[in-house]
Amino acid sequence: MNSGDKLYIWQQDTWPKWTYAHTRLAPLLAQVHHAQGLLLGRMHDIGLEQRDQATLRVLTEDVIKTSEIEGEMLNPESVRSSIARRLGVDIGALAPTDRHVDGVVDMVLDATQQHDQALTVQRLCGWHAALFPTGYSGMTPIRVGAWRNDAQGPMQVVSGPSYRPRVHYQAPPANTLDAEMALFLDWFNTASQDDPLIKAGLAHLWFVTVHPMDDGNGRMGRAVGDLALARAEGTAQRYYSLSAQIQRERKDYYNQLERTQKGTLDVTDWLEWFLGCLLRAVQGAQGTLSAVLSKANFWRQWADTPMNERQIKLLNKLLDGFDGKLTTSKWAAIAKCSQDTALRDINELLERGVLMRSEASGRSTSYEIRSLPVDAFGSIKQGLNEAIAHAKNQ
Repeated sequence: MNSGDKLYIWQQDTWPKWTYAHTRLAPLLAQVHHAQGLLLGRMHDIGLEQRDQATLRVLTEDVIKTSEIEGEMLNPESVRSSIARRLGVDIGALAPTDRHVDGVVDMVLDATQQHDQALTVQRLCGWHAALFPTGYSGMTPIRVGAWRNDAQGPMQVVSGPSYRPRVHYQAPPANTLDAEMALFLDWFNTASQDDPLIKAGLAHLWFVTVHPMDDGNGRMGRAVGDLALARAEGTAQRYYSLSAQIQRERKDYYNQLERTQKGTLDVTDWLEWFLGCLLRAVQGAQGTLSAVLSKANFWRQWADTPMNERQIKLLNKLLDGFDGKLTTSKWAAIAKCSQDTALRDINELLERGVLMRSEASGRSTSYEIRSLPVDAFGSIKQGLNEAIAHAKNQ
């Protein structure tokens, strides 16, 4: 193969001997490690129940967003219920199970909760089978739980109309996959001198570059990266979602991948972007923790107030981030009760000062939770805000 024909990174003579400028990445690495330490320290200052709730929130977001990056929208309630069921976290009534949702949840939880276990061919094939339980991707039958065979031609990442597709990337031939994945898995499972965060960035890039499956490579590659991050932190509890941050920066993510996969084996630019994205994810965890602390504070304040199951369910929905405005009709639909019963539930909470009428109700009256005074939980939250602000300025 002539040098002019070597369009993709895996065609380089020294593939896959990655190189990067450590001196250029060192300041960013220090920032990420510092931010991670602050976040983990703050999480240890709160109760076990709140840490479980934070992990539930983050993993729910992770499952939803890793699918959303690929254009697939999952039902948040089904995702949350599936994770809560597996983690044993009490969230009250559980939503019906969804086989497809359960598959994504199984993969993400296996990657994070079993991070100390070796990554193997069998484990990756199990993830793939969980993602595609019917053996189809949409309407297309695919090889499930096995490497692709390129029977329909080379594996390509394309966009645009079918009559004028744009090829962004072409993966290594299928007949090289046994050797390619053996090399990757040996590297992944062997201790190296690379910083663990660098290893996570390289693992993500390496997996999606080999692109071993017919479909699901992006989601699996992000799960591989999450597994590496969980190993680096030495904990199965997740307090930030890298997939959610990647989804927010989706255009840059794909641009960085394409540039890197058409570049040289010096992947400093990719790692710089990856670490920056990771730093923003860790810093963004402030919102998740604030929401968990606010919810804990709320139930402390109203612990002695009598409420029925419907009221508790709807208040938890508001605290978890209700989509849109809460009206009597929405209350009745979610609680599966009559409008009269919904109005009675709401009026009781209005009288007790738990709810208040929204000032921006529009045509129909809507309701929101009454703001509560800051107490000890607020001081923890303030401390977290100050710590993360300090990390951003380092």
